[in-house]
Amino acid sequence: MSVLDNFETWKEFLSNRLQQAQQEGMNQDTISNMAYEIGDYLANSVDAKNDEQAMLRELWNAASREEQESIANAMVKLVQKG
Repeated sequence: MSVLDNFETWKEFLSNRLQQAQQEGMNQDTISNMAYEIGDYLANSVDAKNDEQAMLRELWNAASREEQESIANAMVKLVQKG
């Protein structure tokens, strides 16, 4: 099973990677940039595996660059909350 198959599994995976990045001293700007790059890659290159991912893809594709950065930052905040 891929981490992309289930939205809760995906959020847990992101949370673990975020904690690892923070422990290794990665700053918030770098994390935000990486979140944007991952979001862009997923929206353009990976088929949605569930309704949540499909909705995020639609939002991403409708958004401006600035709005996409906000979506990426919101996902970071979502997984930080646990």
